[in-house]
Amino acid sequence: MRLFLFAFTWIFFIPAGAQSSEDSVRLVIADFFKAMKRSDTAAMREVLSPTLHLEATQDRPDAEPRIIQQSVTDFLTSVARTPAGALDERIEFDVVKVDGPLATVWTPYEFYFNGRYSHCGVNSFQLIRLKSRWQIQYLVDTRRKNCKSSL
Repeated sequence: MRLFLFAFTWIFFIPAGAQSSEDSVRLVIADFFKAMKRSDTAAMREVLSPTLHLEATQDRPDAEPRIIQQSVTDFLTSVARTPAGALDERIEFDVVKVDGPLATVWTPYEFYFNGRYSHCGVNSFQLIRLKSRWQIQYLVDTRRKNCKSSL
């Protein structure tokens, strides 16, 4: 009987929208890419830390990979100038780790521009929880033409 009462109480009194920390981190990243696909930079800013760092590594056939740094302003300006629907980054959540106010996320991806395959790679996100909400603090990705992916 006690088990039944516990189960009944748990089912009806746990908030319906309760999420794990990992789920809430996934939601922030999903919202980021949905906003990017809509070219909605205002919505993108909602999930970005004010001190966001953006970097990419780019494979080069006959040289060391190159590291590209981009300012948040330049990145958001380029998204804003792109027609809605043109930017489509399709991700998978591979690893999501959370420790208090810090989260690390690894997402293999394929990127499509105007419906055509462009490139692929992996995103590595660092998120921090500021003012009771997750924000993307650091994003570095790899970029290449061919990936071993199940996307």
